Amino acid sequence: MTLTKWFSSYKSGLCAFSAVVILASCSTTKQSKPTKSANQQAEVTQAFETNLTAEQLVAQASSQVSSNQQGEAVTSLLNASELYLAQAKPHKALWLAKQLEVLTPSATQQYRLAIIEAKSYLALAKISEAYLALENADSIREEAQLAQRVDYFQTLANVQTQRNLPIVALDANLRAFAGNSTATDSDIELIWQQFCQLSPWQLQQVVKMSPPNIKGWSKLITFANKFGNDDARLQRYLSQWQREFSTHPAQYIVANLSQQQATMTNEYQNIAIIIPLSGKQERAGKVAQQGILAAYDIDSGKTLHFIDSTTLDMTTLNAKLIELNVDYVIGPLLKENVNSYLAQTEITLPTLLLNLPTSATLLPHQVALSMRPEDEAIQAATTLSRQQYQYPIILSHQDSASRRIAQTFSQQWQHITSKAPETVFFNSDAKMQNQLKASLGVDLSQQRTKELNRHIKYSIESELRNRRDIDMIYVVGLPLETKLLKPYIDVNISPFADIIPVFASSRSHSSKIDKSDNRDLSGLTFTEMPWQLRSKQQNKALAAQAKKLWPNRSDSLQSIFAMGFDSLALVDKIFAMQNKTYVRHYGQTGILQLGKDNILTRSLIWGKYSRSKVQEFAMD
Repeated sequence: MTLTKWFSSYKSGLCAFSAVVILASCSTTKQSKPTKSANQQAEVTQAFETNLTAEQLVAQASSQVSSNQQGEAVTSLLNASELYLAQAKPHKALWLAKQLEVLTPSATQQYRLAIIEAKSYLALAKISEAYLALENADSIREEAQLAQRVDYFQTLANVQTQRNLPIVALDANLRAFAGNSTATDSDIELIWQQFCQLSPWQLQQVVKMSPPNIKGWSKLITFANKFGNDDARLQRYLSQWQREFSTHPAQYIVANLSQQQATMTNEYQNIAIIIPLSGKQERAGKVAQQGILAAYDIDSGKTLHFIDSTTLDMTTLNAKLIELNVDYVIGPLLKENVNSYLAQTEITLPTLLLNLPTSATLLPHQVALSMRPEDEAIQAATTLSRQQYQYPIILSHQDSASRRIAQTFSQQWQHITSKAPETVFFNSDAKMQNQLKASLGVDLSQQRTKELNRHIKYSIESELRNRRDIDMIYVVGLPLETKLLKPYIDVNISPFADIIPVFASSRSHSSKIDKSDNRDLSGLTFTEMPWQLRSKQQNKALAAQAKKLWPNRSDSLQSIFAMGFDSLALVDKIFAMQNKTYVRHYGQTGILQLGKDNILTRSLIWGKYSRSKVQEFAMD
């Protein structure tokens, strides 16, 4: 077959080959001899990785076409495209891969080309295009029933890391490692560092994806999370893990952990606590004080100095702290006081802030405890989007806090799925039911029935039908609003349709809801801190005592009490959390972890209303 005849069968590829010939003519390297057989080609392909440059392969492809070795020519160009990547020339790699798309009838080659394109886009920092190329690669593989390549998972791990999706990034990395015969200890260390960055709820999602060796990894990181700041206890659990997972690749990590020096502990003695003890916010400050005192051990040797932020002149605080010989600060509690405190740059004491600053970046000795409701919206959206729900709708109250939560949930859902959920805002008044009917499409069903009755002699009895393109509802509202909304949802779901599961933020839950309200909210699943829900992590004895002492305390004050309780326990633990990224604090506000920004964020648990009770719920 002549060169002209061969390329006439690939008319759309003629321009591509012409350009390839130009590249070959520009090459100054010596052309290698064309290959003779499929076996020889396989051997040379292995040699390409070390012996030939991309330019030499392009020149070789031209010779192969002249020798009527069309298949070998395509393979040479494929290898050249990959070598351009190795030579840090992603533009050339991508251009060549794009031209080869019309020259590669083989699904295996098309799959490989799609991965090369993804790698090229990644090298060019075009992350969206890289992800689309990987989706194309996976579609080709699935249709042709091909085995996944290791470099597909390696590229996917890098792309998902760039997209800030750590769950799927780690899953891809575990799959790449399992198929990589040349994996090194550095690869194991990278996987371990990825596990160390996960929050407990993210870990649960990785486990559900069932990547290779996940049982051993999951158990190891859980031990490290729980006991990482207690060297003796951690060593016992590591020994147990080694016996159970004797052939697991993480044995390398366990060996390193076992050889670590004992954790240096900073036990602070004089602690200043800056909270409002008078004025408009006195009640909140005193509840935080009660939480701190509930955690205080009189035998610990610590001295607590409570400072009223309402009457405090912040410019004199440094002198006061020096006078009291303070070595650690908890607070301030109020955001405006946090900003004023951070403005006192002469204060260099280690500090646990009980609120987030408006804009200031925290210094290494400053840590802030986040109670942002937006954090739980991110947890909920990530968890629920991995539950196979495709068409969620967000029902949110109109107030600013609810809007922020709804917006965060929607943004996170779209970030993961590339699809924006529909959001409907409602008012807690007589219009609520009409708004809900409109969002579920029930009003259209009513209108169709009325229209039909107008055109016939007899009245038709009919069941209203809701939209079928909704498979999940996320509610953002206060307990009273949710109590009114949930029954409306239930009665507006057609008996012919599947039940639509309803989820909510912790704003919808109140520990003061009685059993009759439970019936109205039956089936509602929500995120919550352990302190507000009877659960494994809840300090049940303290919760019972607090309920007896303060039976009418509001839910918002309950949160402040739990935050105060956790803050004192964190004082001697933050140093370990800063030096060992896997250490977590299992507190009453949630499972706390310290981020690179020095902000402590929480993993919440899930609860569910049933007809008679509210209980912890496992999101399987």
